Amino acid sequence: MIPAIFRLLATALGAAALIVAGAWFGLEASVAGRIHASPDELQPADAGLVLGTSRLVRGGYINPYFANRIAAAASLFVSGKVKYLIVSGNQSDGGRAAGGYDEPTDMRDALVLAGVPRDRIYRDYAGFRTLDSILRAKLIFGQDRVIVVSQRFHLERALFLARGHGLDDDGFEAAEDAPMREEIATRIREAGARLLALIDVLDRREPRFAGKPIELGVDPPT
Repeated sequence: MIPAIFRLLATALGAAALIVAGAWFGLEASVAGRIHASPDELQPADAGLVLGTSRLVRGGYINPYFANRIAAAASLFVSGKVKYLIVSGNQSDGGRAAGGYDEPTDMRDALVLAGVPRDRIYRDYAGFRTLDSILRAKLIFGQDRVIVVSQRFHLERALFLARGHGLDDDGFEAAEDAPMREEIATRIREAGARLLALIDVLDRREPRFAGKPIELGVDPPT
């Protein structure tokens, strides 16, 4: 009886591993050639979309994923490949003024310090998930194509979601120099997120929140 249970468990674990591996490498293959490490490799777009992450990590240190996304987004703007940047992320507990965190404002402020004009940066507070950020760039900001800025593993999922919803986005890769323990934890979370991305595309899921359309360069940034 016990050996049979172990065989069943091993079979189930093996099947799960195959599903996770299939999702991981399938997403990677589906966006081959869409992610670039140099602005020179990119066709211009009206807007870049910077995907959110927290500014600080445990212990109060600057999150390297955040710092590297800001550096990449600033270089994308300075290179002239985009006219505007949309910073899309989450806000908790009322934002910084209420003692919580505010990813869009943190990103905007860091980009201003990096030399990007404030009036070229639009904040999207409803980027609760990557799916929301990608689709709201179209539904709220009117962009059929943006250049998405994040780390490569994240871009693979983001561009898969974009392609699955009929968008023609490209990706600009930020560096990934995080501590090893952070890298491992991130990859574990990413494995689950890729499975969810498959479901998002198959179900044609929409963003959690809609909103009033915003025209870049006409409506003032909030």
